[in-house]
Amino acid sequence: MAVCVGGTRPAGSCYYLTPSVKYLTISVKDEVGRDMEPWGAEQEVLADHLIEVVVRRLVDPLEILLGHSGDLRAEIAANGRAWAAQLLGDDDQAASHTAIRLVAALYPGDAPFDPPPQWWRTPLGQVVLRRAGHPSAQAVSYSVAGAMLGVTRQGVHDLVTRGKLARHPDGGVTVDSVRARLHRATTDPHASPGGRP
Repeated sequence: MAVCVGGTRPAGSCYYLTPSVKYLTISVKDEVGRDMEPWGAEQEVLADHLIEVVVRRLVDPLEILLGHSGDLRAEIAANGRAWAAQLLGDDDQAASHTAIRLVAALYPGDAPFDPPPQWWRTPLGQVVLRRAGHPSAQAVSYSVAGAMLGVTRQGVHDLVTRGKLARHPDGGVTVDSVRARLHRATTDPHASPGGRP
């Protein structure tokens, strides 16, 4: 059985599924397919990004160590859409848990999660911020807040001065105020993360 990831794709993006992966795919379809809103561009971009990151950070290293990855690529392709649906769905708790699970699996380490500022501009970074906040910090520097919002460090300073972002007592700005600003920008078609309103 062949499945093409992401709807209409060239034949090279199709995966041939073994029986075990076929049942996994059917299970994922049953779980998210019925209640899901029409598959939009944001979901498509997020699903493609998730699949690419999981394959690069988890499957490729296993393939190097083992010499093969078995059915993992097809399973990741099948689950990428389910993860995207959960992350962008209406269930806040499921979205938050999915975001945290993905970050924990993709970026393990003994130190607190501290990605480079540009990570927050990726589809995964943006959805993690919206759904779970910063997994290990209550406050971030002006430059990280700027990356999260897609504005400059000076733009963050202006937002703090105007009371649009909250200062943290220990320095920087609170992640909660950044999330609130981002939420406002994504729900109000006339607002922008760094705009004047």
